[in-house]
Amino acid sequence: MPFESLSEKIQMSLRRLTGRGKVNEADIEEAMREVRVSLLEADVNYKIVKKFIADVKEKALGERVMKSLTPGDQVVKIVYEELVKLMGESAVPINLKQSGMSVALVVGLQGSGKTTHVGKLSNLLRKEKNLRPLMVAADIYRPAAINQLVTLGKQLNIEVFQMGILTKPQIIVKKALEYAKANNFNFVIIDTAGRLHIDEALMQELVDIKEIAKPDEILLTIDSMTGQDAVNVAMTFHEKLSVTGCLLTKLDSDTRGGAALSIRYMTQIPIKYVGVGEKLDEIELFYPDRMAKRILGMGDVVSFIEKATANFSEDDAMKMAEKLEKGVFNYNDFLDQIKQIKKMGSLKSILGMIPGMGSKLKNVNIDDKQFVYIETMIKAMTKEERRNPDLVAKGYSRRIRIANGSGRSYAEVNGMVKKFEEMKKQMQSLAGMDEKQMEKISKGQAPIPMQQPKVKKGKGKNKGGFRF
Repeated sequence: MPFESLSEKIQMSLRRLTGRGKVNEADIEEAMREVRVSLLEADVNYKIVKKFIADVKEKALGERVMKSLTPGDQVVKIVYEELVKLMGESAVPINLKQSGMSVALVVGLQGSGKTTHVGKLSNLLRKEKNLRPLMVAADIYRPAAINQLVTLGKQLNIEVFQMGILTKPQIIVKKALEYAKANNFNFVIIDTAGRLHIDEALMQELVDIKEIAKPDEILLTIDSMTGQDAVNVAMTFHEKLSVTGCLLTKLDSDTRGGAALSIRYMTQIPIKYVGVGEKLDEIELFYPDRMAKRILGMGDVVSFIEKATANFSEDDAMKMAEKLEKGVFNYNDFLDQIKQIKKMGSLKSILGMIPGMGSKLKNVNIDDKQFVYIETMIKAMTKEERRNPDLVAKGYSRRIRIANGSGRSYAEVNGMVKKFEEMKKQMQSLAGMDEKQMEKISKGQAPIPMQQPKVKKGKGKNKGGFRF
């Protein structure tokens, strides 16, 4: 989950302010001191930390906050707003021509994930923008770089233009653009060689490629684990190439956070997309407000719903709703839901979008292989057992047979039956909601039914992230 350690520390620092009827200057000073340490440990640029803390304190010590009925919650809200401002306030999608062919040049250091994310971004834009992409293999220096891009192309069914390792990158790019125009491609994305930002010869090569390609976008890939040094990298590339956006990779790791929280402020280069997993569809448009909510444990309901909408067809949803209204939810339905959930990404990342769940997932080992095990157990059932869950729930000998047939233990089968009953209840509670309730959930104003109820204010035990 992105920024897991940073998120936990900031939440702990601010939690003592929430749920209190009165907060004084000393309370805010102490909380901000801890937040400052957390940000510095996350390798956020010290200039940014200094200004961030100063801005939060100035607003937090204002009359509006100090005289509020929920001053602690107001302070959290200010921290949220300043985090959003720090990361760029709003999403900045890729710049594409209204008509004709758009060109993107992908650059970055060695090992930053350029080639993989050329494939990921091509795949995303093909799906979302209905583009016809051409990936260009212009990295002739890294062993097997061209083969890697060709392999990605085959997996994604996206064409790759390559001329081997003996042709200069400038010529490859020129020929690729000619080929793209002749064959009606409307998006060309160029994979360049990784280089050190101090390598003048290779940087000049990029300048030459830029002159030939005249790209609409120059995307700099930044490894999220780089931390504060990402700023120096971005500044060097920006000076030479006028970078238009950053592509932040490996955000699914427990990164320190320095890169995401420093780049935009220090360089004014927007973070446009983030890599959130190893799978080729695990790339997202970067939303500063959603990321700020994740850091503060507020969840990201909007992204959750978007992912669900993208992977669950309207027809399937209607059919499921009709069945649930009739009180019908069997193992065939359970199997279908698992297949759909797997398409949304890793289970831990999905659960992390639910308000209050982020902090509870710390040190929890969530193995996505559990899905495979459940599928195996369901497939070991008879057709009648899948249609009638009560047969399994009440049949000891049936569960023994299912365990033997699936190669799983009897305890695992029992656990699966329990998960099924829990999901059945959750699905039925969702089906019973009206449009107003669903709208509140989409705006983060109401909990998703699978959430635990919120602890009452004033008890000092709100451990599930912040709400305002």
